[in-house]
Amino acid sequence: MDDRVPRVPEQKRPGSLREPVTLRFDVLGPVRARRGDEPLATGSPQQRALLAALLLREGRTATAAELIDALWGEESPSQALAAVRTYASRLRKVLDPGVLVSESGGYAVRGLGEGSLDLAVAQEWAAEAEKAKATGALGRARELLNRALGLWDGEALAGVPGPYAEAQRVRLEEWRLGLLESRLDMDLEQGCHAEAVSELTALTAAYPLRERLRELLMLALYRSGRQAEALAVYADTRRLLAEELGVDPRAGLRELQQRILQADPDLAEPSAPQTEPSAAAVRPAQLPATVPDFTGRSSFVAELSKVLAGASGDGGDSGDGGRVMAVSALAGIGGVGKTTLAVHVAHQARPAFPDGQLYVDLQGAGSRSAEPETVLGAFLRALGTADSAIPDTLEERAALYRSMLDGRRVLVLLDNAKDAAQVRPLLPGTEGCAALVTSRVRMVDLAGAHLVDLDVMSPEEALALFTKIVGEERVASERKAALDVVAACGFLPLAIRIAASRLAARRTWTVSVLAAKLADERRRLDELQAGDLAVKATFELGYGQLEPAQARAFRLLGLADGPDMSLAAAAAVLDLPPEETEDLLESLVDTSLLESAAPGRYRFHDLVRLYARACAERDESFPGERGAAMSRVLDFYLATAAGVYAIERPGDRTVTHLEPTSYTGLAFTDRTEALDWLFLEAQCLLACARQQTTGNGLRRAVDLLWAAKDLAESGANAKQYETAAAALRDAAQEAGDVRAESRARTALSNGHLAAGRYPEADDEARRAIELATTADDATPISWAATDRGIIALSQGRHEEAEEFLTTARDGYRADGNRPGEASALCNLSRLYERMNRPPDAVTLAQQGVEIFQQLGLSLRLANGRYALGVALIRAGRFPEGLAQLTDALEMFGSNRQRLWEGTTHFRIAQLHLTDQRPAQAAQHAEQALAIGFIGGDLIRGSVLTVLGKSLDALGQTDRARACWHEALQLLERSGVPEAAEVRHLLTPLDAS
Repeated sequence: MDDRVPRVPEQKRPGSLREPVTLRFDVLGPVRARRGDEPLATGSPQQRALLAALLLREGRTATAAELIDALWGEESPSQALAAVRTYASRLRKVLDPGVLVSESGGYAVRGLGEGSLDLAVAQEWAAEAEKAKATGALGRARELLNRALGLWDGEALAGVPGPYAEAQRVRLEEWRLGLLESRLDMDLEQGCHAEAVSELTALTAAYPLRERLRELLMLALYRSGRQAEALAVYADTRRLLAEELGVDPRAGLRELQQRILQADPDLAEPSAPQTEPSAAAVRPAQLPATVPDFTGRSSFVAELSKVLAGASGDGGDSGDGGRVMAVSALAGIGGVGKTTLAVHVAHQARPAFPDGQLYVDLQGAGSRSAEPETVLGAFLRALGTADSAIPDTLEERAALYRSMLDGRRVLVLLDNAKDAAQVRPLLPGTEGCAALVTSRVRMVDLAGAHLVDLDVMSPEEALALFTKIVGEERVASERKAALDVVAACGFLPLAIRIAASRLAARRTWTVSVLAAKLADERRRLDELQAGDLAVKATFELGYGQLEPAQARAFRLLGLADGPDMSLAAAAAVLDLPPEETEDLLESLVDTSLLESAAPGRYRFHDLVRLYARACAERDESFPGERGAAMSRVLDFYLATAAGVYAIERPGDRTVTHLEPTSYTGLAFTDRTEALDWLFLEAQCLLACARQQTTGNGLRRAVDLLWAAKDLAESGANAKQYETAAAALRDAAQEAGDVRAESRARTALSNGHLAAGRYPEADDEARRAIELATTADDATPISWAATDRGIIALSQGRHEEAEEFLTTARDGYRADGNRPGEASALCNLSRLYERMNRPPDAVTLAQQGVEIFQQLGLSLRLANGRYALGVALIRAGRFPEGLAQLTDALEMFGSNRQRLWEGTTHFRIAQLHLTDQRPAQAAQHAEQALAIGFIGGDLIRGSVLTVLGKSLDALGQTDRARACWHEALQLLERSGVPEAAEVRHLLTPLDAS
């Protein structure tokens, strides 16, 4: 028999007239045969061994002697030949006619359709992956390898006897591991080091002597900022190899250790980051469309293009004879055409930057400019970084961003920047890349930047732009009037564009009519002044051309904060049907006073938004109209969020205690659709709540935070949620609104608790209870008592915890809030589990789960199963506990509760460790670290403790020590008794 690793590139022999049949065969797991979806009986183990041997022959004939040797080796029975014939006869009856053929005293499997054998499919995908990798398409290569690896269903040829099957099992397993190492190597090349650590930890435990896996683990840990653990992996490997094989680590592993010790900068990120054919993922093309009527600015275009050419290496004078990281900063007043020029130049330079173009509006002219941390998160996603691999801090995100751009040629357009401080973290750090920055201020403090001061257009350029938009025929006969128009616009490009667009849209107007209108300086607000007044005058021109309904929409829509606005929210602001609202908004888009951010979503340029608000203050003729508009959109968000809350938590009476609304919201029947809305509208919703710090919207704004509490618990928008809650708390305190303050403090407590800031959370919850008692508002008391109980539980104050949690349970019961009662029961279960009362803990958790199941809750049922799983584990019922936690993990994932996902991974890791399965424990602990968890540094310290114990049990003592040292710092900082256990664990290791 052929003992090579099987190659099955094609199952259908050349020249065959047969069409592909529906037979399918599996050898990468148990040997199976199917006709379509129908499984076929493949007989005894020896009969399956015969089928496997024939399938792996690539359609070639196997003689009877070869088959006997494959099935039995040197110990074949006396009737082996008869047995082979019997097996072949039985298989022929099961398979399609003509598939298993007799030939020259042997047998062969022929005429199979393409893709009929899983091994052939895996080999084809692996070959395509190699080709994709060679062209630099790492994302595509990883996807193909994942597909190939996904075809394995346990051990190849599982349960198949015989020496041939055993030899092929070994070779197929070696091939699988090679594919896995190749995919993991590409994972690290694309910056997915945090995600890879968990998988590599499990693999090194399963294959402790495989040095390539150890090398990849060291690199992944180092790039995740865990240098001590990376070095510990090497120490564990060296000791293991010496003890087991009497050899030293191979040269590559030794070299990697030295590079880590020396903090080699080339190790920080992939040595040769690759780009992708996929524009959306790792080869971004984010530039806005350039205007078709771009006019003039030829000297500026040439100047900027020369600088970019120096960065790309295509020419220019960079001063050092090679490529540089070029930064050009355009400065000028609003409306002077900075963005238009930058986008035009960027599009011309695209061929010089084949690895992509990034774009962001930094909103520097508004009251709340974009945070560099948020922008970096968006850029990293656009470059192909998974959410779970994006670091938390600004410094870490900036470092990862620069590393991902190293070796690439990417152009970054930073539009509308506030100042140099906002820009610096967003600049690439290496040659070959370039940045274009636009701002209203000159960035003299941006080191190394090429500064360009963009002035207004020349009269000739201004007239040319006006003519392109309006048309040569209309301008040619009224040239003087056209010059008057562009002069009245101050030669500002945006003002000219607005005026020309209005004229182009009104065929009955002449240029003289427009010029006469602009001659009235009262309509232009002293257009010749410098600075913002000139920009304002430009916008005044466009605003003055609007119909009354358009103008009202323009004024009122500008009142709302947030990055953009949905059509439904805009309809609430205007108090109009969606169809009429859409017509108005699209007409404003045509005037360039509003932008279409996406289908059904609209946004203002930040300067236009400020101008619209000024118009609202000046022009609203009806007293209270501005307040009414903001009240309607607040009602819209509150009513819709309350509906989402009700879908997520059937039977929860919290929604009945929220402030009433006069304007209706959206209605959902599908919970996925409801959650999609909540997370899509998160920034706008929270911005709306934060705006309501005065007036009669304060209570509704606080209740909006209550209805949207999923945003805080998911971790996705926790920072914005806390900011809004703190602002509303302060506003309520200043207004003397005790009820609103207690509820705002409750929301803030929830945010602090999720982040592990226990002192702050406890203080807010304590004050919330005091205020709610004064206000005779029972609902916050139950919420805040729950938080205080959980905090006391975490800090080992069990008697206080029981008092708080019982108060919460009784409050929910008195209100008839069954989900709240069930949550309180589950929290009490966690308390009794800590107090070593497992039977009581299991009973209470089961009661909570039963209530959740009766109500049809999904997210809350996940919390219940989590509590029940923890209680069952404490009771020693490990299989039942694992089943509950596994169910909870899946539910948290489907409900987008990432922090609870990570927390559940931690609990599963604890279970596997207790049940002496350290490899699985380490894998789940690593997943918890990669995802995040409820509880902040305290829980991170506990996770690292469990990871260290798992690694120690696997013989990786040096890496375990590194985990415990970090855990000790976190636990000591949190002031919890668990720190003593870690000190005890470290004592013998440090002593040695």
